[in-house]
Amino acid sequence: MRSETAEPDPLTHGAERPSLLRQPMAVWATAGASVVAFMGIGLVDPILPSIAQGLDASASQVSLLFTSYFLITAVAMLVTGFVSSRIGGRKTLLLGLALVVVFAALSGTSDSVGELVGFRAGWGLGNALFVSTSLAVIVGAAAGGSAAAILLYESALGLGMACGPLLGAVLGDASWRYPFFGTAALMAIGFLAITALLKEQPKPARKTTLLDPVKALGHGGLASVAASAFFYNYTFFTVLAFTPFVLNMTPYKSGAVFFAWGLLLAVFSVLVAPRLQRRFGSLKVLGGSLLLLAVDVLVLGYGNHTVAIVCTVLAGAFIGVNNTVYTELALGVSDAPRPVASAGYNFVRWFAAAAAPFFAPKIEEWTNLHIPFVVAAVTAVLGAGVVWVRRRALAEEAAEEEPRHAVEDGVAVFAE
Repeated sequence: MRSETAEPDPLTHGAERPSLLRQPMAVWATAGASVVAFMGIGLVDPILPSIAQGLDASASQVSLLFTSYFLITAVAMLVTGFVSSRIGGRKTLLLGLALVVVFAALSGTSDSVGELVGFRAGWGLGNALFVSTSLAVIVGAAAGGSAAAILLYESALGLGMACGPLLGAVLGDASWRYPFFGTAALMAIGFLAITALLKEQPKPARKTTLLDPVKALGHGGLASVAASAFFYNYTFFTVLAFTPFVLNMTPYKSGAVFFAWGLLLAVFSVLVAPRLQRRFGSLKVLGGSLLLLAVDVLVLGYGNHTVAIVCTVLAGAFIGVNNTVYTELALGVSDAPRPVASAGYNFVRWFAAAAAPFFAPKIEEWTNLHIPFVVAAVTAVLGAGVVWVRRRALAEEAAEEEPRHAVEDGVAVFAE
């Protein structure tokens, strides 16, 4: 365990992160649209039971809303760099936003769960194009360097994850269709803001191929981070996609629970995680947080209704810490360009986000309500196990690659 005077963590650079307050309007426009994009992930949480009732669908069928969304997002990670390196960041953002507007609006018109699942898949493609490009655009336009831009991006992620369930609850209390229409309207505003305020940025010197992200996974450090993140994301999205059925609350009450969850996620991601990293080191923080998350979801699965609510909210703290550390690990360990390494990393981990919403309700059908959370606890432990086994190599690779990455200007692409 490190003391206050320990050597700086190579992943956090031993420095305070710059202020975010003075940024060009183009940066705020992109960050604002990013908030709405991340809201789309948790938007359906409070209304999942309402959707199931409105469309006469089972929990496992409705959970496919997450599966189709993240499955397309995962595959699209191989495409986003290919597209943005050819048409530029601004056009890629606008293309992604346009797709989200169209498919979010179509989601609200669905007459069957099959239609809704299909429209969510199209939404996932648009979101992948937007989210995977937004940080690169923010870094390129932000004042204060890449550290300030990354912090701004993490803030947008946390705020979006917190506000998504709240918007879903407020609009979904009248009808489960309204949150989809509301998201389409907000993203349309984001489209107009980016059109007006963001200028096109220079295209990268080298165009990305479709196989570059897969090739990047040949690096041992990046492959280890991606494998650990895969297990972690299964746990993360078991909490996000399956817990609403366990809590079985009204949209308002469920929205309040997941708003509190998202608020803890934001606070621990932006404020707490960097301090813990500077004091104890990134790998110790990540391993410890994953083990605590495993305990939390196990208690969630076996506790009474009140305990389940408390553990759901508390999970946001561990998830916030994990998100930040995984982002910086993926940033620091690979010898590939940042956009390529990140695309490969996200390609792997988003498959778990697609798997968990499908398997958790199926496991409940095959066994009982507790076992999906046992599986989620096990996957969190497996994620910590990968970090433990590879701890020395990960620390060495991060320290070796940091000097090279430090001279890269604003090309990191993440989809947290």
